[in-house]
Amino acid sequence: MRMIRIILFMLFVLVFIAVVMYNNNLLNDSSIKKGSHILPRESMLKGRNIPDVRKLSDEFNGDLFKWIGKTPQSLLNEIGDPVREDLSAYGYTWWIYKNSSSNQYIQFGILDNEILTIFATGNELEITPLEIGQDYDSIEKEFTFDRSVNYRQGISTYRLKLTNEDLDKKPLVKVTDDVFMQLYFDTTNNQLTSIRVVHGDILLQHKPYEMSYRGNIEMEQELTKKQWAEVNEGVEQQIFDITNTIRNMYGKDMLQWEESTHEVAFLHSKDMSQNNYFSHHDLEGKGLKDRLWNQNITYSLAGENIAAEYTDAPAVITGWLNSEGHRETLLSEDYTHLGVGVYRYYYTQNFITKD
Repeated sequence: MRMIRIILFMLFVLVFIAVVMYNNNLLNDSSIKKGSHILPRESMLKGRNIPDVRKLSDEFNGDLFKWIGKTPQSLLNEIGDPVREDLSAYGYTWWIYKNSSSNQYIQFGILDNEILTIFATGNELEITPLEIGQDYDSIEKEFTFDRSVNYRQGISTYRLKLTNEDLDKKPLVKVTDDVFMQLYFDTTNNQLTSIRVVHGDILLQHKPYEMSYRGNIEMEQELTKKQWAEVNEGVEQQIFDITNTIRNMYGKDMLQWEESTHEVAFLHSKDMSQNNYFSHHDLEGKGLKDRLWNQNITYSLAGENIAAEYTDAPAVITGWLNSEGHRETLLSEDYTHLGVGVYRYYYTQNFITKD
């Protein structure tokens, strides 16, 4: 009997050691942020408990929210064909819906026959219990904006950590165990301008916040040159559409697409990316005036916005809107035409006024 007890005890010790070794091998600690700077490594994510959250159907009964998890066929049946289908840099495809008056604009992100993310902006959105133009304080009272938000994917756990700037511009709300909301605010007037509903797996790919994790992290998508060209073209059109929607919200006239100016903007984005710099002037010191002149573009006034390392079109527009100089250009009443050029994660807007 004593021998049996000894054997059982030894088996228990061996099992315990095996479990500890497995967990140590599983642990992967890192800190990641999509931005223009490389961030230092962070301490490991502690704890695996994810707090209880409200169910999507409890309060989020606006038309927008019902689409998460639905099939693209359901979109076709109820809304009809999208105006475009744009490949994203993250493996899913955006279905673009907008109206001619630019008071409603929606992108549905579809992967494996399922809607996994939605971005929407415009004055006529049905996003109950929220409302475009709603002030920051009233939304924060309804949804507490936390500095860290947890997500679990299988055996892996993740903690998204928000800076003060993140909390001001794009707080994150956990809606269910695997669905999140990014709320995009105009920090000048502290009002909601747009919203992104996103499955946790897609959020991990975007990396919009600093992140600690235990387990595995999915690598970025490897795209061919042809795929990148398709992504670039789609993001250019999205930036143009969202810019006009935002301008409409602020009572500004819509801009017209200008193809030659688009080519100038694209070449500048490509040059910045390939030569690893970020400036309104190229490595030879030439600025927007020179680039427009070289393409024989006539204009009476011109302006430029540039950005780098943003996740996608919705993210970069929010960045420009919350930067004083970029905001002034984005919302200027003086411009009549716009050309957008995107190369990988470099973005250029060239505004001009035609006589």
